[in-house]
Amino acid sequence: MNLQRLFRPESVAVVGASKTEGKIGYEAMANAVEFDGRVYPVNPSGEGTVFGEEFVGSVTEIDEAVDLALLAVPAPVVPDVLAECGEADVGGAVIYAGGFAEAGEEGEQLQREIVDIADEHDLALLGPNTSGFVAPARNLLASFAGGVERFEPGEVTILAQSGGVAHQLAFHALREGRGVATMVGLGNRANVGFEEAIPYFDSDPDTGAIVLHVEGTDDGRALLEVCRDADTPVIAYKVGQSDVGAFAESHTGALTGDHELYTAGFAQYGVPTVESTTELFDAGQALASSPTPDGPNVGVVTAQAGPGIIIADRLQRQGARLPELSEETQDRVGEILPGITYADNPVDTGRPMPEFGEVVAAVAEDDNVDIVLVYELYEEALGFPLDEVAGLADRVDKPVLFATEGPAESMADDLADLRAAGVPTFTSPERGADATALLARYAGLADEDREVSADV
Repeated sequence: MNLQRLFRPESVAVVGASKTEGKIGYEAMANAVEFDGRVYPVNPSGEGTVFGEEFVGSVTEIDEAVDLALLAVPAPVVPDVLAECGEADVGGAVIYAGGFAEAGEEGEQLQREIVDIADEHDLALLGPNTSGFVAPARNLLASFAGGVERFEPGEVTILAQSGGVAHQLAFHALREGRGVATMVGLGNRANVGFEEAIPYFDSDPDTGAIVLHVEGTDDGRALLEVCRDADTPVIAYKVGQSDVGAFAESHTGALTGDHELYTAGFAQYGVPTVESTTELFDAGQALASSPTPDGPNVGVVTAQAGPGIIIADRLQRQGARLPELSEETQDRVGEILPGITYADNPVDTGRPMPEFGEVVAAVAEDDNVDIVLVYELYEEALGFPLDEVAGLADRVDKPVLFATEGPAESMADDLADLRAAGVPTFTSPERGADATALLARYAGLADEDREVSADV
């Protein structure tokens, strides 16, 4: 199975392409034509052109071997269309239609049939029952959802069992001025699931971290093993703490399994878990942008005491440590700001005065500190200490994270500059603390030899 032809195609065919606005075949074609490579609309009933491309009656009539076929056709005709794709040496297919394993016994039989066809022709199959995937850096919009053309390139790859969650995470990134490397809705995982996608994106040069949305899986051990073997950081959001099994099975044909076993298994295999989609994406941004910390010790610098207390409390409740700063660091901070409110850890400067960046640098260079979290309310007259904070990540070779609040339009450019310099940014003390705590947990999970015993 060649996932390269699925996720990095040179040519795309939209099977079921339509001129009728609102149909999936129309929306899929509208997105597909943004692709830099060749795009073929395929429909035996099609006449003339759609979005400037000439209709083709079948993929077998296309002169070249198409890499990727987007199947915007009803479930009952998918097997015949997929067989034609196999005959035409198509490399991969995305099946949007539902009505397969999630729909009962007849759907399960239909899904077995398409898997057999895909196996026979060595065809990588994404779905069925998926909204597809998007790779913004290549203008590859293999999704029928509206608005995906606005996604920007980034470093985090999203692998979500639900296409809806995949798109929600990517739109969250868009709203915050962030991008994604690749966004994938796995759907029913007929023959491309987590176990296949994680190793592929582990070797993807555009991917700095992989985030997983997991409802359930048929082989939990296989999932955990590919997570453990990945060099790229992996973070998981496993849903199903309460009894949502029947709903999940009707959604993607997934059995949720025991949540505590999964969480224990992920930890045992070196994968930190989170409790929300916001945490998931924040954690992915932090791990993609930062070096792996040497330990869980966090140095906090805050310009306001109240948010600093929230951060300190939240960090420690999640297992991060706030070590005492060295006497040398405390003396240095006292020299920078005589009469400082609190010179230990967290360091509280009282306001974001001009020397704030020097204080952050002093804490970051302390050998007792593995991770630095900075909090500062945005004051337009002062801005952020961009030069000092942006230069720290490379100079100290440890994660430096920045949390703030303020008028979004006023601080947007400064936050973008920090992110461009490799400093993850967050717009609340809680989000900054949660991402930092995850880095601290990841430090404790990384680089250990593990034999899996969790029965998931």
